[in-house]
Amino acid sequence: MEPRDVTNRRALAALPVTRKSDLHALQQAAPPFGGVNAVVPGALAKIFVSPGPIYDAEGRQADYWRTARALFAAGFRAGDIVQNCFSYHLTPAGSMMEGGLVALGCAVIPGGVGQTELQVSTMADLRAVGYAGTPSFLKLILDKAEDLKRDLSFLKKALVSGEAFPAPLREHFAARGIQAFQSYATADLGTVAYETEAREGLVIDERVIVEIVRPGTGDPVPEGEVGEVVATVFSREYPLIRFATGDLSALLPGLSPCGRTNQRIKGWMGRADQTTKIRGLFVHPHQVADIVKRFPSIQRARLVVDNPDGDDRMRVLCALAASAPDGLKRQIEVAIREVTRLRGDVEFVEDRSLPNDGKVIEDARKVG
Repeated sequence: MEPRDVTNRRALAALPVTRKSDLHALQQAAPPFGGVNAVVPGALAKIFVSPGPIYDAEGRQADYWRTARALFAAGFRAGDIVQNCFSYHLTPAGSMMEGGLVALGCAVIPGGVGQTELQVSTMADLRAVGYAGTPSFLKLILDKAEDLKRDLSFLKKALVSGEAFPAPLREHFAARGIQAFQSYATADLGTVAYETEAREGLVIDERVIVEIVRPGTGDPVPEGEVGEVVATVFSREYPLIRFATGDLSALLPGLSPCGRTNQRIKGWMGRADQTTKIRGLFVHPHQVADIVKRFPSIQRARLVVDNPDGDDRMRVLCALAASAPDGLKRQIEVAIREVTRLRGDVEFVEDRSLPNDGKVIEDARKVG
């Protein structure tokens, strides 16, 4: 691969996808970073440990993880006192958020996680106006404050991440005078996208290239179709090219009403890894993709496993670009057996009957 040849998205899409499991294997083979980083480890500011273990690098420049823009969009400003309740222990989340807060000129309380009663008393004593952390932990803090009869009415803004942020929880915070916005980030990439006052999807950070690809492949899907989030970050310390997050989302059309002009994604829509065990064998999304690539007339496909009679049944639903030629169903069934080593039936369906939810494999088996 010649870097000078990668000048557009089409060329980028021809490069291989790197997954978290690839990082683990590379780092185990050539510690500490498997040759992925562009500087010697001693030139880094911090080195973190994610489950795996996978080691994540932080450079020395201000706001290395690009969180300041997300915080500003959520209403944080210079002079705010903010309680940062992301973990500071080994994992990078606490440092990620602190870097952006410091870059904005906020005063940071490094709260970390746990010790809810102490978190409440600290927040109350220092009159923190902002919170950064998971939404569920913010709810725990607010509930504990009610139990302790401590006034937190001065808490007005929050940036949450790390887990789903359902509408009822957002409304719960709003009823207490807290405007909470969400950010989508990973331990390897930092901030990928963030919510704005428009509340219409998440704006992709300007220093990240995001692709939405069909799960199990590196093939970009059309705008609006749900697929896996793949991100490219040209960090000089730790460049990640086409890094697959394992999360599902979709690109939104048009521009955000807030005025920001970068692309938007819908937000987190589930996990892309749909590997399923059927009759004792694992079936992976990339195997479904391998089957589809053998037949250009297949527009979209979905493997469905159910157990109507108590035994696993595997079907591949295929939407065709044109009418099915003679013998196509039988040819696809042969390919299914060759690729998965399992027998599966083929059904031809209309494209609109396949949900736009990013699923390549659907496990519809009844339990119990």
